[in-house]
Amino acid sequence: MPETQEPPAPWEYSLYVPNDPRAVTVSRRTLRLILTVHGLIRLVDTAELVAAELVSNAVRHTEGPVALRVGWAGGVLKIGAWDADPRPPEPPGTFDLLLDAEEGRGLALVRACAAQWGWQPLARNGNRGKYVWCELDAA
Repeated sequence: MPETQEPPAPWEYSLYVPNDPRAVTVSRRTLRLILTVHGLIRLVDTAELVAAELVSNAVRHTEGPVALRVGWAGGVLKIGAWDADPRPPEPPGTFDLLLDAEEGRGLALVRACAAQWGWQPLARNGNRGKYVWCELDAA
């Protein structure tokens, strides 16, 4: 009789980083470590790409602190970046039209790689901002 494996327990990590271009590298390396520890190495390349784009946008377009949030539940990896600017992100353009562009491809890449993506305004403890997120399926 085959053994039935319990689904992996949900987990979530948050990494708060300063508004500094080096935060993108720190976020990517931390994400790689988290996914490796949890046996999700097959998702690392895509996850690093979308996390780098989300954190890079937060660092580039805002002045306050930034946070990377990574979570796993029900076979879905959710990656998001929080920043202190409540304005919505620029909507992603069509990726085909952005291939030669030097900037502006971030959310188009996220949209192309993710099963879902979105954003929401946040207000906590008197702080305002937004959370831009995406989901990657494990399959």
